[in-house]
Amino acid sequence: MLDPQARALIDLMVAKGVPPTHTLSPADARRFYRDRRAFTQPAPPPVSQVQELRAGTVPLRACRPPGVSESEVLPVLVYFHGGGWTIGDLDTHDVVCRQLAVESGCAVVSVDYRLGPEHRFPAAVDDCVAAVRWVREQAAALKVDPAKVAVGGDSAGGNLAAVVSLALRDAGDPPLAFQLLIYPATDMRAGAPSHTTNGQGYMLTRDSIAYYRGHYIADPAQWTDWRASPLLAASHAGLPPALVLTAGFDPLRDEGLQYADALSTAGVPTQYVCFERQIHGFITMGRVLDEANTALALCGSALRRALRG
Repeated sequence: MLDPQARALIDLMVAKGVPPTHTLSPADARRFYRDRRAFTQPAPPPVSQVQELRAGTVPLRACRPPGVSESEVLPVLVYFHGGGWTIGDLDTHDVVCRQLAVESGCAVVSVDYRLGPEHRFPAAVDDCVAAVRWVREQAAALKVDPAKVAVGGDSAGGNLAAVVSLALRDAGDPPLAFQLLIYPATDMRAGAPSHTTNGQGYMLTRDSIAYYRGHYIADPAQWTDWRASPLLAASHAGLPPALVLTAGFDPLRDEGLQYADALSTAGVPTQYVCFERQIHGFITMGRVLDEANTALALCGSALRRALRG
Protein backbone atom coordinates (compact mmCIF):
# COMPACT_ATOMS: atom_id res chain seq x y z
CA MET A 1 0.00 0.00 0.00
CA LEU A 2 1.22 3.48 -0.87
CA ASP A 3 1.45 5.78 2.15
CA PRO A 4 -1.83 7.77 2.27
CA GLN A 5 0.04 11.05 2.61
CA ALA A 6 2.13 10.21 -0.46
CA ARG A 7 -1.05 9.25 -2.35
CA ALA A 8 -2.64 12.57 -1.41
CA LEU A 9 0.45 14.48 -2.59
CA ILE A 10 0.52 12.70 -5.95
CA ASP A 11 -3.21 13.27 -6.44
CA LEU A 12 -2.81 16.96 -5.61
CA MET A 13 0.01 17.38 -8.12
CA VAL A 14 -2.16 15.76 -10.80
CA ALA A 15 -5.12 17.97 -9.89
CA LYS A 16 -2.95 21.09 -10.00
CA GLY A 17 -1.55 20.13 -13.38
CA VAL A 18 2.09 20.13 -12.26
CA PRO A 19 4.03 19.34 -15.44
CA PRO A 20 6.23 16.23 -15.49
CA THR A 21 9.90 17.11 -15.20
CA HIS A 22 10.81 15.48 -18.50
CA THR A 23 8.55 17.94 -20.35
CA LEU A 24 10.45 20.99 -19.04
CA SER A 25 13.67 22.69 -20.02
CA PRO A 26 16.43 22.32 -17.40
CA ALA A 27 15.99 25.98 -16.43
CA ASP A 28 12.24 25.56 -15.90
CA ALA A 29 12.73 22.24 -14.09
CA ARG A 30 15.13 23.93 -11.68
CA ARG A 31 12.65 26.73 -11.05
CA PHE A 32 9.75 24.33 -10.42
CA TYR A 33 11.91 22.29 -8.03
CA ARG A 34 12.89 25.38 -6.04
CA ASP A 35 9.32 26.70 -5.95
CA ARG A 36 7.77 23.40 -4.81
CA ARG A 37 9.90 23.25 -1.68
CA ALA A 38 7.79 25.93 0.03
CA PHE A 39 4.81 23.56 -0.06
CA THR A 40 6.48 20.27 0.86
CA GLN A 41 9.38 21.18 3.15
CA PRO A 42 9.10 22.02 6.84
CA ALA A 43 10.40 25.26 8.28
CA PRO A 44 14.20 25.27 8.54
CA PRO A 45 15.24 24.32 12.08
CA PRO A 46 17.56 26.74 13.86
CA VAL A 47 21.27 25.94 13.85
CA SER A 48 24.15 27.64 15.63
CA GLN A 49 26.04 28.79 12.54
CA VAL A 50 25.72 28.94 8.75
CA GLN A 51 28.65 29.81 6.48
CA GLU A 52 28.78 30.33 2.72
CA LEU A 53 32.11 28.91 1.54
CA ARG A 54 33.91 27.97 -1.65
CA ALA A 55 36.17 25.03 -2.43
CA GLY A 56 38.00 26.55 -5.38
CA THR A 57 35.15 27.20 -7.81
CA VAL A 58 32.61 24.98 -6.00
CA PRO A 59 30.15 26.79 -3.69
CA LEU A 60 29.52 25.19 -0.30
CA ARG A 61 27.26 25.88 2.65
CA ALA A 62 28.28 24.74 6.13
CA CYS A 63 26.02 24.55 9.16
CA ARG A 64 26.63 23.53 12.73
CA PRO A 65 24.05 22.05 15.09
CA PRO A 66 22.44 24.15 17.81
CA GLY A 67 24.05 24.29 21.24
CA VAL A 68 27.69 23.96 20.18
CA SER A 69 30.33 26.63 20.48
CA GLU A 70 32.17 28.03 17.48
CA SER A 71 35.40 26.49 18.79
CA GLU A 72 34.13 22.94 19.32
CA VAL A 73 35.62 20.46 16.84
CA LEU A 74 32.86 18.34 15.29
CA PRO A 75 32.57 15.38 12.97
CA VAL A 76 31.36 16.46 9.55
CA LEU A 77 28.99 15.14 6.88
CA VAL A 78 29.70 16.35 3.34
CA TYR A 79 26.31 16.26 1.62
CA PHE A 80 25.48 16.08 -2.10
CA HIS A 81 21.93 17.12 -3.04
CA GLY A 82 19.59 15.15 -5.26
CA GLY A 83 18.00 16.29 -8.50
CA GLY A 84 19.17 13.97 -11.27
CA TRP A 85 22.50 15.78 -11.70
CA THR A 86 20.37 18.43 -13.48
CA ILE A 87 18.32 20.31 -10.85
CA GLY A 88 18.71 21.13 -7.15
CA ASP A 89 21.08 23.41 -5.26
CA LEU A 90 22.11 24.53 -1.80
CA ASP A 91 18.67 26.02 -1.15
CA THR A 92 16.56 23.04 -2.22
CA HIS A 93 18.33 20.89 0.38
CA ASP A 94 19.05 23.47 3.06
CA VAL A 95 16.30 22.14 5.34
CA VAL A 96 17.47 18.53 5.00
CA CYS A 97 21.06 19.51 5.81
CA ARG A 98 19.94 21.49 8.86
CA GLN A 99 17.79 18.57 10.01
CA LEU A 100 20.72 16.18 9.65
CA ALA A 101 22.93 18.54 11.67
CA VAL A 102 20.31 18.74 14.42
CA GLU A 103 19.66 14.99 14.49
CA SER A 104 23.32 13.92 14.30
CA GLY A 105 25.12 16.59 16.29
CA CYS A 106 27.57 16.88 13.39
CA ALA A 107 28.55 19.74 11.13
CA VAL A 108 27.12 19.44 7.62
CA VAL A 109 28.74 20.88 4.48
CA SER A 110 26.47 20.95 1.42
CA VAL A 111 28.06 20.96 -2.04
CA ASP A 112 26.74 22.94 -5.02
CA TYR A 113 28.36 20.77 -7.68
CA ARG A 114 28.09 21.56 -11.39
CA LEU A 115 24.95 20.35 -13.17
CA GLY A 116 24.14 18.96 -16.60
CA PRO A 117 23.57 19.56 -19.39
CA GLU A 118 25.86 22.57 -19.08
CA HIS A 119 28.49 20.44 -17.33
CA ARG A 120 28.45 16.79 -18.32
CA PHE A 121 29.73 13.71 -16.50
CA PRO A 122 32.13 13.50 -14.74
CA ALA A 123 32.09 17.20 -13.75
CA ALA A 124 29.81 16.53 -10.75
CA VAL A 125 32.09 13.71 -9.57
CA ASP A 126 35.17 15.91 -9.86
CA ASP A 127 33.51 18.71 -7.87
CA CYS A 128 32.37 16.38 -5.11
CA VAL A 129 35.78 14.73 -4.74
CA ALA A 130 37.40 18.17 -4.64
CA ALA A 131 34.92 19.37 -2.02
CA VAL A 132 35.65 16.47 0.36
CA ARG A 133 39.39 17.00 0.02
CA TRP A 134 38.95 20.74 0.62
CA VAL A 135 36.95 20.12 3.79
CA ARG A 136 39.74 17.91 5.08
CA GLU A 137 42.41 20.46 4.17
CA GLN A 138 40.45 23.25 5.87
CA ALA A 139 39.43 21.16 8.88
CA ALA A 140 41.18 23.37 11.41
CA ALA A 141 39.54 26.54 10.12
CA LEU A 142 36.15 24.84 9.84
CA LYS A 143 36.47 23.34 13.33
CA VAL A 144 35.82 19.82 12.08
CA ASP A 145 37.67 16.57 12.66
CA PRO A 146 39.49 15.42 9.48
CA ALA A 147 39.44 11.85 10.80
CA LYS A 148 35.63 11.87 11.13
CA VAL A 149 34.42 12.82 7.67
CA ALA A 150 31.30 11.20 6.23
CA VAL A 151 29.71 11.61 2.81
CA GLY A 152 26.03 11.42 2.02
CA GLY A 153 23.32 12.38 -0.39
CA ASP A 154 19.90 11.58 -1.81
CA SER A 155 19.17 10.14 -5.27
CA ALA A 156 21.81 11.64 -7.60
CA GLY A 157 23.54 12.82 -4.45
CA GLY A 158 23.52 9.28 -3.10
CA ASN A 159 25.11 8.18 -6.36
CA LEU A 160 27.80 10.84 -5.93
CA ALA A 161 28.44 9.87 -2.30
CA ALA A 162 28.97 6.25 -3.33
CA VAL A 163 31.23 7.28 -6.20
CA VAL A 164 33.27 9.64 -4.01
CA SER A 165 33.79 6.82 -1.52
CA LEU A 166 35.13 4.61 -4.30
CA ALA A 167 37.27 7.36 -5.82
CA LEU A 168 38.92 8.33 -2.53
CA ARG A 169 39.58 4.68 -1.66
CA ASP A 170 41.21 4.08 -5.03
CA ALA A 171 43.30 7.26 -4.76
CA GLY A 172 44.65 6.23 -1.36
CA ASP A 173 43.08 9.13 0.55
CA PRO A 174 42.50 8.73 4.28
CA PRO A 175 39.44 6.53 4.83
CA LEU A 176 36.04 8.11 5.19
CA ALA A 177 34.14 7.35 8.37
CA PHE A 178 30.69 6.68 6.91
CA GLN A 179 28.49 6.91 3.81
CA LEU A 180 24.80 7.83 3.96
CA LEU A 181 23.09 6.72 0.75
CA ILE A 182 19.45 7.81 0.48
CA TYR A 183 17.65 6.09 -2.43
CA PRO A 184 20.87 6.21 -4.47
CA ALA A 185 21.10 5.73 -8.23
CA THR A 186 23.72 3.01 -8.60
CA ASP A 187 23.27 1.55 -12.10
CA MET A 188 22.72 3.85 -15.08
CA ARG A 189 21.48 0.96 -17.20
CA ALA A 190 18.17 1.24 -15.28
CA GLY A 191 17.30 -2.40 -15.78
CA ALA A 192 16.30 -3.51 -12.28
CA PRO A 193 12.69 -4.77 -11.93
CA SER A 194 11.57 -1.76 -9.88
CA HIS A 195 12.21 0.47 -12.90
CA THR A 196 9.26 -1.35 -14.49
CA THR A 197 6.98 -1.93 -11.51
CA ASN A 198 7.43 1.62 -10.18
CA GLY A 199 8.19 3.32 -13.48
CA GLN A 200 4.96 5.33 -13.75
CA GLY A 201 2.65 7.04 -11.29
CA TYR A 202 4.94 7.63 -8.32
CA MET A 203 6.56 11.04 -8.99
CA LEU A 204 9.87 9.80 -10.42
CA THR A 205 9.13 8.03 -13.72
CA ARG A 206 11.09 6.16 -16.34
CA ASP A 207 10.72 9.19 -18.60
CA SER A 208 12.17 11.50 -15.96
CA ILE A 209 15.04 9.10 -15.29
CA ALA A 210 15.90 9.09 -19.00
CA TYR A 211 15.67 12.90 -19.03
CA TYR A 212 18.08 13.27 -16.11
CA ARG A 213 20.48 10.65 -17.39
CA GLY A 214 20.51 12.23 -20.83
CA HIS A 215 21.39 15.63 -19.42
CA TYR A 216 24.18 14.16 -17.28
CA ILE A 217 25.74 11.60 -19.61
CA ALA A 218 25.99 12.30 -23.33
CA ASP A 219 27.41 8.93 -24.39
CA PRO A 220 25.53 5.74 -23.36
CA ALA A 221 28.87 3.92 -23.44
CA GLN A 222 29.65 5.77 -20.21
CA TRP A 223 26.70 4.24 -18.36
CA THR A 224 28.92 1.35 -17.28
CA ASP A 225 31.73 3.57 -15.99
CA TRP A 226 31.84 2.99 -12.22
CA ARG A 227 31.94 6.76 -11.71
CA ALA A 228 28.42 6.78 -13.18
CA SER A 229 27.29 3.34 -11.95
CA PRO A 230 29.02 2.56 -8.64
CA LEU A 231 27.28 -0.83 -8.52
CA LEU A 232 29.54 -1.85 -11.43
CA ALA A 233 32.82 -1.03 -9.65
CA ALA A 234 35.31 -3.90 -9.77
CA SER A 235 35.44 -4.11 -5.98
CA HIS A 236 33.45 -2.69 -3.09
CA ALA A 237 35.91 -3.84 -0.46
CA GLY A 238 37.48 -1.35 1.90
CA LEU A 239 34.71 1.22 1.62
CA PRO A 240 33.33 3.12 4.62
CA PRO A 241 30.44 1.71 6.66
CA ALA A 242 27.09 2.58 5.14
CA LEU A 243 23.42 3.17 5.73
CA VAL A 244 21.42 2.63 2.54
CA LEU A 245 17.84 3.86 2.64
CA THR A 246 15.27 3.19 -0.09
CA ALA A 247 11.56 3.71 -0.79
CA GLY A 248 9.19 0.91 -1.76
CA PHE A 249 7.45 2.77 -4.61
CA ASP A 250 10.68 4.13 -6.11
CA PRO A 251 12.07 3.03 -9.48
CA LEU A 252 15.52 3.11 -7.82
CA ARG A 253 14.51 0.77 -4.99
CA ASP A 254 16.10 -2.41 -6.35
CA GLU A 255 19.45 -0.88 -7.31
CA GLY A 256 19.70 0.64 -3.83
CA LEU A 257 19.19 -2.83 -2.33
CA GLN A 258 21.66 -4.29 -4.83
CA TYR A 259 24.26 -1.76 -3.73
CA ALA A 260 23.69 -2.52 -0.05
CA ASP A 261 24.09 -6.22 -0.83
CA ALA A 262 27.28 -5.55 -2.82
CA LEU A 263 28.74 -3.65 0.12
CA SER A 264 27.79 -6.40 2.57
CA THR A 265 29.18 -9.11 0.26
CA ALA A 266 32.47 -7.18 0.18
CA GLY A 267 32.62 -7.12 3.98
CA VAL A 268 31.58 -3.49 4.46
CA PRO A 269 29.42 -2.94 7.58
CA THR A 270 26.12 -1.95 6.00
CA GLN A 271 22.61 -1.26 7.23
CA TYR A 272 19.68 -1.31 4.81
CA VAL A 273 16.25 0.14 5.49
CA CYS A 274 13.38 0.37 3.00
CA PHE A 275 10.45 2.68 3.73
CA GLU A 276 8.09 0.32 1.97
CA ARG A 277 5.14 2.71 1.49
CA GLN A 278 7.14 5.74 0.32
CA ILE A 279 8.01 7.38 -2.99
CA HIS A 280 11.26 8.66 -4.42
CA GLY A 281 12.20 12.06 -3.06
CA PHE A 282 10.22 11.74 0.17
CA ILE A 283 13.12 12.68 2.45
CA THR A 284 12.75 16.39 1.66
CA MET A 285 8.97 16.50 2.13
CA GLY A 286 8.62 16.59 5.90
CA ARG A 287 5.84 19.19 5.83
CA VAL A 288 3.45 16.77 4.10
CA LEU A 289 5.00 13.31 4.68
CA ASP A 290 5.51 12.32 8.31
CA GLU A 291 7.83 9.46 7.39
CA ALA A 292 10.33 11.96 5.95
CA ASN A 293 11.02 13.18 9.47
CA THR A 294 11.20 9.61 10.76
CA ALA A 295 13.74 8.78 8.05
CA LEU A 296 15.87 11.84 8.81
CA ALA A 297 15.87 10.97 12.51
CA LEU A 298 17.07 7.49 11.57
CA CYS A 299 19.82 8.94 9.37
CA GLY A 300 20.86 11.33 12.12
CA SER A 301 21.02 8.50 14.66
CA ALA A 302 23.21 6.40 12.35
CA LEU A 303 25.54 9.37 11.78
CA ARG A 304 25.73 10.09 15.51
CA ARG A 305 26.66 6.50 16.32
CA ALA A 306 29.23 6.30 13.51
CA LEU A 307 30.85 9.70 14.05
CA ARG A 308 30.27 10.64 17.68
CA GLY A 309 30.04 7.27 19.36
